[in-house]
Amino acid sequence: MFKEFKEFIARGNVIDLAVGIIIGAAFTAIVNSLVADLINPIIGLLTGGTDFSGHYLVLKGEVPPGASLQVARDSGASVFAYGAFLSAVINFLIIAWAVFLLVKAVNRVQSAATRKKEAEAAAPAGPTQEELLMEIRDELRARRA
Repeated sequence: MFKEFKEFIARGNVIDLAVGIIIGAAFTAIVNSLVADLINPIIGLLTGGTDFSGHYLVLKGEVPPGASLQVARDSGASVFAYGAFLSAVINFLIIAWAVFLLVKAVNRVQSAATRKKEAEAAAPAGPTQEELLMEIRDELRARRA
């Protein structure tokens, strides 16, 4: 059983997947920082607020005026946290765009490699050894005749 587990872990695609997950987690931290620290303040300026991700509406319950989203949640009130949701949507769109660009770059590299292989395969091949021998034979026969 240990041997099977070792073979399973040693497979290339499992290791690739693990590396992808680790890089994805690190990339998510970068994107979260980008959205929280750079994009949300700009959106906040455009919408008149200072922190867009903290915008919410109270649906039910009592919340002190001007309280933060966390205070509103901690008070037990039912809140409609549209700012946090929009921040998550922005995070998703940024990650999706970055993945799109990454896949596009990988596809471009793969296409270039495929075109190179096709060009090599399409290059006119010289005569085979058998064809050369037949030409020599035919030439010798023509000279004798």
